This record gives sequence, C-alpha cells and structure tokens, in this order.
Amino acid sequence: MITGIKTRSDGVFVCAWGEGDVDYAVYHDTEWGVPVTDDVKLYEKMCLEGFQAGLSWLTILRKRDNFRTAFSGFELEVVAGFGDRDIRKLLANPGIVRHRGKIEATITNARAAISTVELHGSLARFFWSFEPVNHSTVKKLSQVAAKTGESEQMSKALKKLGWRFVGPTTCYSLMQADGIVNDHLIKCFRHPEIEEARRTAKKSI
Repeated sequence: MITGIKTRSDGVFVCAWGEGDVDYAVYHDTEWGVPVTDDVKLYEKMCLEGFQAGLSWLTILRKRDNFRTAFSGFELEVVAGFGDRDIRKLLANPGIVRHRGKIEATITNARAAISTVELHGSLARFFWSFEPVNHSTVKKLSQVAAKTGESEQMSKALKKLGWRFVGPTTCYSLMQADGIVNDHLIKCFRHPEIEEARRTAKKSI
C-alpha cells in the first residue's frame, strides 16, 4: 500500500503534500524535483532554504518574488558586493524574512559561491557531485528522509568553503527541490516525468 498519495478529481495520483493549497499544488506540479543546473537558481534555492529554517516553505514561497527583488535576482557578483547599507535596507523590508543572520549569510554565501565556482567549475557540478548512487524509490511518506549521508557530506563541504546556514537538512531540501534526488512518491504522476528530466539534465553538467 502506498501512503502519502491523494487522488485528484480527474483521477491523477499526487503526493499528498501537494494538495490543500493552490500555491503548494502549483509548486509540486511545476517546480519541485525539476532538475536545476543553473548556478544562480541553485544559489537562490540554497539561500531560500536557509531562510525557511524555523518557518514553513509556504511562507518563503509566497515571499519569493520579494526576495528576488531584494537580492537583485540573486546574481552572485551583485549580492557579493552588498554592504552595511544594503543590510540595513533589507532589515527594513517587510516583504522578506528580516533575520539579520540569514541576510548576512546570503551575502556571505554569494562570495562563497563565487569561490566554489572558481574551484569546481560550477555550482551545478559541485552540488550534483553529492547525488546518491543508490537512491531508493520512495513508496510512502515515511520513507522520505529529512537528511542523508550525502546531504551531511554536502553540508560539511559547503561549510569548509565558507557557506553558512547550510545544515544537512537544508542541503537535502535543496537536493529534493532541485532534482538531485527524486522524492516524488512512485505513484505520483510527477515521478516518471522527473526521472526523465533528471537523465537529460545530468548530460549537461
């Protein structure tokens, strides 16, 4: 029996968390698990996952456009140049999460991301190097991990490179969201679509 699955009115099977809220449903159906190989998008997602700590993803999702505006589209070189004046402006911005530590970490992480690209060629190449070799297909919600050995390794490696707010749970959330693993339940209509997209994406890294 597969738990954590719901059936929509049209008979489509979907991960249960993707139901009950329109924003979550759209995110589940169009974004979550889609492989990302663009460095700016990977940096953005890692930062947003860091902002989520202690909050719901729905809160971050609904503020995402505000974050993108506040952080100049998460362009690495631009954010890396932010200073005290920018921090004060961000702390006064009601459209984002006004947490000084997370704001400062976003700026620090832009600088660390640039160094990571210089060392490894791209963030995509570095992040995807932690893809599990034998990631089992998840059949029920209880099998979906909060963190894994690979996400712990990623966390340690990122911290050595100067990244902040990148614990193993945050890293695994990024791996799930950006297709480094496929944690759509096997019966969900998105599971096979994501698998095909992952095969294509890996050829471009």
